[in-house]
Order: sequence, then C-alpha cells, then structure tokens
Amino acid sequence: MSAPENLTDLYTGELQDLWSANDQMAKVLKKIASKVSDQKLKDMLAKSQAGIAEHTEVLKTLLEKSGEKVKKEHCKGMEGLVAEAVKHTTEEAPKKGPVLDAVIIAQYQRMTHYGIAGFGTAASYAGTLGLKDAVKALDKATKEIYGGDEYMTKLAETTVNIDAKDE
Repeated sequence: MSAPENLTDLYTGELQDLWSANDQMAKVLKKIASKVSDQKLKDMLAKSQAGIAEHTEVLKTLLEKSGEKVKKEHCKGMEGLVAEAVKHTTEEAPKKGPVLDAVIIAQYQRMTHYGIAGFGTAASYAGTLGLKDAVKALDKATKEIYGGDEYMTKLAETTVNIDAKDE
C-alpha cells in the first residue's frame, strides 16, 4: 500500500487492514476454541466467529462502495496479537481447564480491543467523509464487538477467573 494522501485513503486503508485483522483473528479463535473447557466461553467464541464473518462482509461491501479495489492489506498489528495469543494458549499454555480459559479470555480481549479501535476509527473517517450508511454499519459493528468484550469481562469476573483461582 502506498502512503495515504487524503482522508479517503486513510478510510479505505483502515477497511483493508480490518479485513486482514478479522481473518487472522477468526483463524486463531477457531484453533483456540477447541481448548476451552467452559461451555459459555465456547459458545461465545463460536458467536464471535460468526460476528467476525459478518463484519468482514460489511468491510468488503464498504470497500466496494468506495470504488476501491476490494482487497485486504496485511495487518501487522493483529499479526502480533495473534502471535501472542498462540504463544499463551498453545506454546506456553496452562493445562486445559479454568486457568487456560482465563488466558483465552485475556487474549480474546486484546484482539477485540484492536477491532474496537479500528472500527471506531473507520466510522470516524466515514463520518467526516459524509458516508452516512458506512457510519451506521461501522458503528453497529463497533457496538457488537464492544458487547462481546463486555460479555467476556462478565464471564471472567463471575465464573472463569473464580474457577481459575481455585485451581
């Protein structure tokens, strides 16, 4: 990708980056989900994977509407977050059980926070560019991602972390 020259370039670059970030996060969640012992966490990861797929379609549609080539730009930020997630849930992971579930929530939330920031930034750019439909779609995605993050915090604080403490 060449250097952005205007806000439209920033906007489309953000959409392309988020598409790559979504793809990377979806792949690692699929790997991680098989290691989960808490059923509510397992269900949430499945729901998140479906949400990521929906949000990726939103990104592709917005890129199409922008007149840009519908392609993704490799996201190095998510690459680092995914590498950390793999390290902590696979390579240097606790045994299966509540402690591993707590680690999985932490890694999920790190990746999710990247998405919240990215979708929020894209929505801000879209707003300035007067792209009302894009703002609506990106705000909706941001709220859904944030909702997943809040659910994971609640799950951690009410069951998973408590169970991990007892290990």
